Amino acid sequence: MSNEISTAMVAMFNANVMHLSQQKESRLLPYVRRETQRGESEFFDLIGKVEMEEVVGRHQEVVYTDTPHSRRRVTTSKFKWSDLVDKSDKLKTIMNPESEYAKAAAGASGRRIDSEIIDAALGSAWTGKAGATEVVLPDTQKIVAFDGTKTTGCGLNVQTLRAVRKMAKQAEAIAKGEQMIFAMAAQQADDLLSSTEVTNSDYSAVKALVNGEVDTFMGFKFIETELLPFTSAIVYYNSDTGAILPSATDGTLALGAGRRCFAFTANRGVILSFLDNPVTKMDIMPKYFHSTQILHTMELGGVRMEEEQVIEVMCLES
Repeated sequence: MSNEISTAMVAMFNANVMHLSQQKESRLLPYVRRETQRGESEFFDLIGKVEMEEVVGRHQEVVYTDTPHSRRRVTTSKFKWSDLVDKSDKLKTIMNPESEYAKAAAGASGRRIDSEIIDAALGSAWTGKAGATEVVLPDTQKIVAFDGTKTTGCGLNVQTLRAVRKMAKQAEAIAKGEQMIFAMAAQQADDLLSSTEVTNSDYSAVKALVNGEVDTFMGFKFIETELLPFTSAIVYYNSDTGAILPSATDGTLALGAGRRCFAFTANRGVILSFLDNPVTKMDIMPKYFHSTQILHTMELGGVRMEEEQVIEVMCLES
């Protein structure tokens, strides 16, 4: 049983439990393709691009196109959270700890969902007939935030957003009516605001974004989360374009200095598949003097469906 229950006793300052600062829901789930699968691993098939051939004469023999097929494998993992509420805890507290614990479990569930989405977008995808071929996000789908002058990285700015948008458009990663989602942390929103003060039109738009008055800018819908990881190696890049370089010839982003933000095509770029939807149960446990067990479980996994639909953006954060 949690030994922290004593912090909610009547003798404390008030009867209402105020949960510590935390992300309390999944913020990225509404923007990925959600699926339900029937086994631990499941495959999702893709059809590649084909071209038409010109007919150059009468009675021309038909040449058939070999339509390219590919697939991505999703393997799920199971997650759980549980705690016990003793009968005496209920008597010593004004609030109902069971409902508050359930809220805590829901917050943990939401953060785990977002972590799985982030891992799917930035990590390895598995393809091939048996799903045994690893596909990493290539350097051509990565960019370091740049401003044309700094060679040790910089924060998110309009110049970098323009480059990301151009990459997505050139790859035809956004169809008409679709939206690009940009996952970033609070630091990137602040950097974006400070980097555009010299341009009144951009500054007013970004200020409205940061203030929560709008949530889109330059065609991106911005989602803030502090769950995004940091770079785990030194990154070399072109300080004029942000493009990743194989060795140190220009810009260098130090190990751990870059927040790994990313843009992706909404409802298409990333799949999150559930084998077991999130479930919360409360049961009486006779073995523990009839304490109440709160149990929250889910089984899920994710995968990046196409590299062109995900662009990693490494932003200096110190």
